Amino acid sequence: MSSGKAVIAQGGGPTAVINQSLVGAVLAAREGQVVRRIYGARHGVRGIVDEAFLDLTQETTDNLEAVAATPCSALGSTRDKPDIAYCREIFRVLAAHDVSTFFYIGGNDSADTVRIVAEEAQKAGRRLDCIHIPKTIDNDLTVTDHTPGFGSAARFVASAFAGVDRDNAALPGVYIGVVMGRHAGFLTAASALGRANAADGPHLIYLPEKVFDPDAFVAAVNKIHNKIGRCVVAVSEGIHDAEGTPIVTRMTREVETDAHGNVQLSGTGALADMLVDLIKTKTNIKRVRGDTFGYLQRSFLGCVSDTDAVEARAVGATAVSFATSGDREGPATGSVVIRRTGDYVVDFSLADLKDIGGKTKVVTPEMIAANGHDVTRAFLDYARPLVGAAPIATAKLRAPDVPKILNV
Repeated sequence: MSSGKAVIAQGGGPTAVINQSLVGAVLAAREGQVVRRIYGARHGVRGIVDEAFLDLTQETTDNLEAVAATPCSALGSTRDKPDIAYCREIFRVLAAHDVSTFFYIGGNDSADTVRIVAEEAQKAGRRLDCIHIPKTIDNDLTVTDHTPGFGSAARFVASAFAGVDRDNAALPGVYIGVVMGRHAGFLTAASALGRANAADGPHLIYLPEKVFDPDAFVAAVNKIHNKIGRCVVAVSEGIHDAEGTPIVTRMTREVETDAHGNVQLSGTGALADMLVDLIKTKTNIKRVRGDTFGYLQRSFLGCVSDTDAVEARAVGATAVSFATSGDREGPATGSVVIRRTGDYVVDFSLADLKDIGGKTKVVTPEMIAANGHDVTRAFLDYARPLVGAAPIATAKLRAPDVPKILNV
């Protein structure tokens, strides 16, 4: 790091702990001896191109700590998908402001943006440390054991299904909850973390890692309902047919896509409505309800995982450590990754951006039950430490029945 000036930005979907990463990086930068100024770019890389910067060097520590505990992206975010020309413009602005370090908090597309910017700097013969700070509720970044943002979102999903299961037991029927997860089903799988015993829901869990068969789905729901009088189902928004076509697109005339070319899957509630209609049409079950969790699971204030918050802060601070260490001849580039070294112990390292940018990690086969619609102990053991120390639990009445007198 030569000029002592750095820029940090936040991209993609917000999380409940993304500001911990921001504040971790800012405080580490200010406490060190290398960084003179650290600027925050408003609305991701778009803010860099527009030169919309905040001087975070002048922000008070008390307010930074308050922001750290606040969900969602304090700097604002963007869904822009930078191409080569866009990344060259980013580099041009950074050079004009004499910035020698670029931190970008985001998912796999953000990692790819950091890679391209680093390559442009190298071509121009200018030293620019480029560090990707990971975040995504989908938990789909490769190389890393897990991703900051997932633990809190998983806690929300587990808590929500634990609660709705009690609702469903009080007023029996079929309940379908659609959870975010386009290609990776980690978040939907987390619905199982709230189960206390075998009778608790969700009774069926459908992930995008498996082909979704509507007829088999109806049969499975009907079987559970006939057996226990009710059924709770967790469904990933990314469920697809054998050809890889998202199930939701079968029922929508107009398909909306974002700047990354991703089809909008769960925001409209179309998938939940379609599955509800499917059950009502093909079974005799009358009480069928569906919800789409949507944005609620991303930045829900009441379900922040303490583990997630601590690790999100740590990856931000670690990014600064990697960027400012003086033992490298060339610029520092890479993505901060979390390695699980014990039960439960982690450390951090710097991975090659080429191994992360534009790639997707999915739920492994050993974490998916043989029947294709549940998770295994391997997933539960993997995910439980990430949702935090406080248990997600419900209790049931255990008092004995009073013998009938009239209706015998």
